[in-house]
Amino acid sequence: MIELNHTHDAGARSWVASANAAGSDFPIQNLPYAMFRRTGSPEPFRGGVAIGDQVLDLAALAAGSHVDGLALDAARAAALPALNDFFALGPPAWQALRHAVFALLHSDAPAATADDLRGCLVPQAEVEYTVPARIGDYTDFYTSIDHALNISRLMNPDGDVTPNFRWVPTAYHGRVSTIGVSGQRFHRPMGQAMAPGAKAPTYQACARLDYELELGVWIGQGNAQGEAIPLARAEEHIFGLCLLNDWSARDIQFWEMAPLGPFLAKNFATTISPWIVTMEALAPYRQAWTRPANEPQPLPYLESSANREGGALDIRLEVWLESEKAREQKTGPSRLSGTSFRHQYWSIAQMVAHHTVGGCSLNPGDLFGSGTISGPGEGEAGAIIELTRAAQTPVTLANGETRGFLEDGDAVLLRGWCEKPGHARIGFGESRGTVLPARG
Repeated sequence: MIELNHTHDAGARSWVASANAAGSDFPIQNLPYAMFRRTGSPEPFRGGVAIGDQVLDLAALAAGSHVDGLALDAARAAALPALNDFFALGPPAWQALRHAVFALLHSDAPAATADDLRGCLVPQAEVEYTVPARIGDYTDFYTSIDHALNISRLMNPDGDVTPNFRWVPTAYHGRVSTIGVSGQRFHRPMGQAMAPGAKAPTYQACARLDYELELGVWIGQGNAQGEAIPLARAEEHIFGLCLLNDWSARDIQFWEMAPLGPFLAKNFATTISPWIVTMEALAPYRQAWTRPANEPQPLPYLESSANREGGALDIRLEVWLESEKAREQKTGPSRLSGTSFRHQYWSIAQMVAHHTVGGCSLNPGDLFGSGTISGPGEGEAGAIIELTRAAQTPVTLANGETRGFLEDGDAVLLRGWCEKPGHARIGFGESRGTVLPARG
């Protein structure tokens, strides 16, 4: 795991003034990556690094004379229309570019350097984003025991998770073609659903549309087919994390799940935040990964002292909902829930190790979903089906509207950040997606 270094110094400041503002998602200690261009322009998309309210254009940086060696190689790879080649370079190149950008944006950088680099900055208010890498494969995990128990107990108050949940990080393979970046708008899906007591299903628009609060895990370096990634090396293959909304059609899902799992209920839309926060930036927010003594302990290939000592990440997460009426009235979104990623039953390193143990190869740019992130307390549900007990106890929004499931026009916003005493607050930006009426 990455050790703390000078880029984590809470006292570091940037000559980009907005990066020093209290509550900024993007101080100099963060430096996340996205794929951007000026809004509405014919410019090619290229990699950028967030600093305050600006984007550092990596194509412009690579064309100048401020970086060299491995950092220049990394900048050139990150300046391409997708980050896959940059991911493939591996941790030494990722760190070289991060440290070079940190030095260039630091308040101690020479005035001439700052003057030159101002020409490489583009205001975030003037850009648009796209999915940051060519995603070859997308795997969605199921790793929150609180979420799994909440869903099980909706159907049976004494219900429990399936026997394999406590032994293996379960997952299914999702659909790449409908993954979109924040701002995604999609139509309510059509599909089959079986009403309680009915003898035959009906074809209809989804009546129980839900969100799922997740993190996206971006694979950096891949592995050869047949060569498993051991747990001790798993994080060398993870570039960083983003926010991810795994939209779910619950009525379609409950009918189609047996025997092979989700299909149409999950393949119509997945919304990710544009910014990828690197594992190096997240290093200060590690926590011990624990497993209660009365529960099954991981099999040896999923067990290590390093994972026990720092496999969990305290990433604070919130879900907000903005109805169409609230948008028209300009009253703003309503907060639905908040939790932390530290509660997950399986760590991201365990997900990587398990994914490859059977011989599966991962490639740069592959994406994992963490699975719904729910916590053990009240108000920590990561999906509206949990929050409202399948619409039995609807939530009330700030403007008085109620929701059991999502309605047309609703926008769901995911937000995430890390903070703790002695370290700078870093954020993930936002994942926003909007539900449009069904087309069927």
